[in-house]
Amino acid sequence: MAEIPIKVKHAGKTYDLEINTESTGEELKIQLYSLTNVEPENQKVLAKKMVKDNTPLSSLGLKAGSVITLMGKPSADVVMEVPTERLKFAEDMTESELAQQDGAIPAGLQNTGNTCYANATLQTLRSIPELQEELSRYSPSAAASSSAPSSMFSADQLAQYGIGGLGGGNDLTTALRDLYKQMGGTQQGFPPIMFLTTLRQKFPQFAERAKSGHGYAQQDAEEVWTQLIQTLHESLKMSSDSEEGAKFKSWVGKFMAGAMEVTTTCDDAPEEDSTTQTEEFHDLKCNITTDVNHLSEGMRIPLTEKIEKNSESLGRTATYTRSSRISRLPKNLPIHLIRFFWRRDTQKKAKIMRKVTFQHEIDVTEFCTDELRKKLVPVRDKIREVRKEEEDVERAKKKQKKRKAQDELEAKESKVRGDEPMQKLKEKADKEKAKEGGEAADTKMGGTEEVHKTDDELEKERAEKLAGMKKDVLAAVHDDLKADPTANQTGLYELRAVVTHQGISADSGHYTAYVKKTASKVGGVEDGKWWWFNDEKVQEVEAEKIETLAGGGESHSALILLYRAVELPKVEEDTAMKV
Repeated sequence: MAEIPIKVKHAGKTYDLEINTESTGEELKIQLYSLTNVEPENQKVLAKKMVKDNTPLSSLGLKAGSVITLMGKPSADVVMEVPTERLKFAEDMTESELAQQDGAIPAGLQNTGNTCYANATLQTLRSIPELQEELSRYSPSAAASSSAPSSMFSADQLAQYGIGGLGGGNDLTTALRDLYKQMGGTQQGFPPIMFLTTLRQKFPQFAERAKSGHGYAQQDAEEVWTQLIQTLHESLKMSSDSEEGAKFKSWVGKFMAGAMEVTTTCDDAPEEDSTTQTEEFHDLKCNITTDVNHLSEGMRIPLTEKIEKNSESLGRTATYTRSSRISRLPKNLPIHLIRFFWRRDTQKKAKIMRKVTFQHEIDVTEFCTDELRKKLVPVRDKIREVRKEEEDVERAKKKQKKRKAQDELEAKESKVRGDEPMQKLKEKADKEKAKEGGEAADTKMGGTEEVHKTDDELEKERAEKLAGMKKDVLAAVHDDLKADPTANQTGLYELRAVVTHQGISADSGHYTAYVKKTASKVGGVEDGKWWWFNDEKVQEVEAEKIETLAGGGESHSALILLYRAVELPKVEEDTAMKV
């Protein structure tokens, strides 16, 4: 019998205890019961991992002086809490309560007459969580408030009755805030009348009347997107007294703006000194030509362009090359596919119907400056290694589960037949483990004895390895990137929303939006499905549907792609304890 002295921490006290390492977790819990009066069924014992009744204490690696933790209370101390709120059934909930339940269908937006361009843009912007948070804190400035028409009601009071924005005059940010608040309290199609009224007051081009004389004209979603982002850039200012305010002028600058290093050289006079300057951008462009088949090909085109301007060294107009490279990547990155152009022969906007494929995840490090690329690539590569390891772990779990099920089935069949001895079953199981090459079992030879690791031990090893790899990712993050946590620190982006257009010109056709579903609970796993917002109609679609939006005809084709930075992995404090 191998007895060793250890220490047990429980409820702020430390106890001395001698345990037999050849015993099991069940016997340990009985000992702890005699020390603390905590019944075994109320105990949670942590010793590098959760100790179960059948856990061999020898597998814990305990040594003299090791410390384990006991959590739990004696039954006499356990107080049954009475729910403070009465359980509500769906039929007893208000419309607002139903809309805020996990998995609830989000609100659509009614088309009030050629307003699908605005509806699709609004649904896409609403998918940015940081914008929702910032708008909830927004209050218009005194200047904006003073320009509002007089009213005996506050903006918040008006919003409760579906007429928010009326008290904000031409404050489009207030109108947007109120609209999103109203949408959060319903699952029905909501009429964005006050938002559209404010939009048309602030930007008269959206008040253009239809040529038929009935209602308003159809507009370009890309144009309203640009105006909204510029408006948010001007209204959601950062405090100049704060550390962030010194770095970013606005919320847009913090979460949606990147920086471009632009170098201009003279083609006609190579000896002329080149100039380099930094420019802020709020989106990237994808030009579409007869040679463009994929998103990345179109994104390269605007990064190198020819311009003409006066050359002081030549004393005349000369041709220059502008080369742009990204020096800061924003957390949220919109990419506009330039599908519309002006046809001189018809004097109308036409649409480029060419098919341009795009991915659910993109790597933009090739568009970055050499300096930024050197910081991003090590992190990107290590993230890919973590993903491969996660896939291997998941594959091993599936094999392990399949093997257990097979063993159980064979054992049941053996009992029925009675013609296959248990020793033969054991030999067959050992062969299966050996075939899996260490995924289901790991062996260590000690003389002539072969020792197999338990499934719990294997799972613990995988978890420890994965946690170590995630820590390596975090260690690879450059100090400059750590100092800017709202920037993209990985060089990778995942697709979160898409604005699509159906038809052949911007003056007609139909806009819709696709937004990827978020996990229903904090820390939950996304199911990979999407919401399709077709004005007030909202339905769930599979991820495969997104791949059909590349264009190539008059059907729905992507116009705006909203990507979000792939974030750094999160490392749990004690992953090894979770088996």
